[in-house]
Amino acid sequence: MRELATRARIQQLLGALAAVADAPTTVYLVGGTTAVLVGWRDSTRDVDLVIRPESDALLRALPALKERLSLNIELAAPDQFIPVAPGWEARSPVVARLGPVTVCHYDLTAQALAKIERGHTRDLADVRAMLAAGLVTPAGLRAAYDETAASLYRYPAVDPTTYRRALEAVLTEPADLDTR
Repeated sequence: MRELATRARIQQLLGALAAVADAPTTVYLVGGTTAVLVGWRDSTRDVDLVIRPESDALLRALPALKERLSLNIELAAPDQFIPVAPGWEARSPVVARLGPVTVCHYDLTAQALAKIERGHTRDLADVRAMLAAGLVTPAGLRAAYDETAASLYRYPAVDPTTYRRALEAVLTEPADLDTR
């Protein structure tokens, strides 16, 4: 069993990726990885990320890094589960520049919407933490949902009515839940 991904372990992974990068690349962090680096969680089970443009050097390094660092690493992004508004790359805040690698958090609004659609307790707590920290706003979440709702047919596992209800429930529930 691999170890939990803490801030230090995630930073170690990012440094190792920068060391093998052979061209300018952006690594977008997703989910619990964002939660740990922003600070509302101490650890996550896996490091979810996206590499753009795809880099053979980085992709080939991932299996060895998983073993060496004893981390679960997944290639996962919100756009695999829900439609994401065009231009998400420009809305992805920069975390660090490590040599040829730029590290960003994947568009935070897209991350929040994917977590809402998924609906797991921890995901919903993450969204509440994002709202409380001002990383996303109710208006922004509603606008992004509205902008992408017409594309939901491309995601047959997603029921638009249930997804919208889940969004409204998160935005109207009390925010006094523990997010750690």
